[in-house]
Amino acid sequence: MEKLTKPVRFWLCATIIILNLIGCDRFISTSGEPVERVSDGDTLVVKDTDGKNFTVRFACVDAPEIAHTNKEKQSKRTSDRNQFTWGVKAQERVQQLVQQGGDRVTLNITDSDRYGRKIAEVRLKNGTFVQQILLQEGLAKVYRPYLNKCPSKDLVQQAEAKAKEQRLGVWSDTKFVNPWEYRSLYKKLKL
Repeated sequence: MEKLTKPVRFWLCATIIILNLIGCDRFISTSGEPVERVSDGDTLVVKDTDGKNFTVRFACVDAPEIAHTNKEKQSKRTSDRNQFTWGVKAQERVQQLVQQGGDRVTLNITDSDRYGRKIAEVRLKNGTFVQQILLQEGLAKVYRPYLNKCPSKDLVQQAEAKAKEQRLGVWSDTKFVNPWEYRSLYKKLKL
């Protein structure tokens, strides 16, 4: 192999130093998918590499519901108010986490659902597992019917157990109705 000349070595070293100082990922690729919006405590809208939006539902968990319609927002029913209060807290926490991650997430897509949403484990650039945080803080519950499709099922179950033991978030609320039960009840009330 030929020896590199002094000027070539200089520019090679300078390039390496500059890339390290400003971050190689700016030139190679930006890590993660850009988040367009946080829909609720367990759903994001993400932009793909073609610039098209797609919806991502969090694998492994179910977060409290948020009010979607004016009727729901104005509901005086205690079960609605309770569910929506926790739902907003979960949504705000996800927004906070996404912002901390530079509005980008890394997805491990595990499935898709009947609504065409991608089901995924969601992580921030630094590796923070969003579902684990929600569960640790009592802002979501493990959704057991689909736990077999959750690669990190041990992590999520441990996170939920810790929040339950410490009575954090929804675990501190004796009137809280599980999101899947709330949706089931809500459908019956609408009929």
